Amino acid sequence: MAPWRLPWRDSHPLANDSFSGRAVWCPRNYVPGINTILALATILCSRSSGFAQEKLRLAWAGASPTNSPVWVIQEKKLLQKQGVEPEIIAISNSPTVLQALLAGEIDAASISVTTLTSSRLAGADTVMVLGVVPTFVDHIVSAGNITSVEQLKGKTGAVNRLGTTSDMGLRLALRRLGIDPERDTKIVPVGGTTERFAALSKGLVHFTIIAEPFVREAEKLGFRDLVSIGSLKIPFWWNGILTRESIIKSKRPLIMKLVRAMVEAIHFLKTDKEGAKAIFRKNLGISDPEGLERAHRDYSSVFPEVPYPTPEGVKTMLDDLAPRNPKAAAADPKAFVDQSLVRELEASGFIKQLYQR
Repeated sequence: MAPWRLPWRDSHPLANDSFSGRAVWCPRNYVPGINTILALATILCSRSSGFAQEKLRLAWAGASPTNSPVWVIQEKKLLQKQGVEPEIIAISNSPTVLQALLAGEIDAASISVTTLTSSRLAGADTVMVLGVVPTFVDHIVSAGNITSVEQLKGKTGAVNRLGTTSDMGLRLALRRLGIDPERDTKIVPVGGTTERFAALSKGLVHFTIIAEPFVREAEKLGFRDLVSIGSLKIPFWWNGILTRESIIKSKRPLIMKLVRAMVEAIHFLKTDKEGAKAIFRKNLGISDPEGLERAHRDYSSVFPEVPYPTPEGVKTMLDDLAPRNPKAAAADPKAFVDQSLVRELEASGFIKQLYQR
């Protein structure tokens, strides 16, 4: 008997086999049974789940609320909702994150402008596609007997490591406050927050740079919250999403999904205080209610609703490097950022809908 096309061939999408590109054939008066329907459903589900296995590798460095949007993405499965299976990796320091990005081991990183500028000036195609924290959110914390900025002259300050974002933040803040960090103070690398607290307690250093909720912990130990660096409003990308131009070219839809997830995560942190504090508590190991409240206050106010990676936050870094690096002096800050993905997302109406405007 000659085969016949499915009775609904001209109207049903399954009649033209979109999987193989061939027409579907069956005997005259054929009515599909339950087993056939189940088989078709299995094929559709398996193919659909196959499409959902798109992978993205995202790294972050530093246990700080600056990375909290990444924690929200992980906690709320915001990438999985877009059909992406993420591999989110915590790495101990920024140089290692950069190495992984340049080696093609990750697709993107939550990291600062210091890593962006150093790598791009060295010839890498690194670029920031989304800005997260557009200024320093840290505080200068001092020994209890220091009561004014002027008293920092002749004293020793502590940072994590020289050349890091904390080092840059402390030096820039001191200059804005009328203190020359090179001539008036001595800045030494000590390590993480615990090590800096220990050095302060022993009198080995007299001040340091720390963010909330750890400032509250410092006050409990008798140290003084001397200056909120955020109040100085220094344009500087303390944190943002970095990738490579080659990755944007080959995986733009994937990076767009990451940008969308980051925007959604920032919205969560800005609008759900209790949820945000729970994320901080879980990832920072801090349970003090006032410390968590302060952290939410500091960060929710600076996270941008429309997170364009503006060149102004790059220029501050380049200007600081310029006296020592001719390439930095000649560099155009606009070349270090790609605003097209955020622009495309904003044009879609997604951000406006999130904030219901």
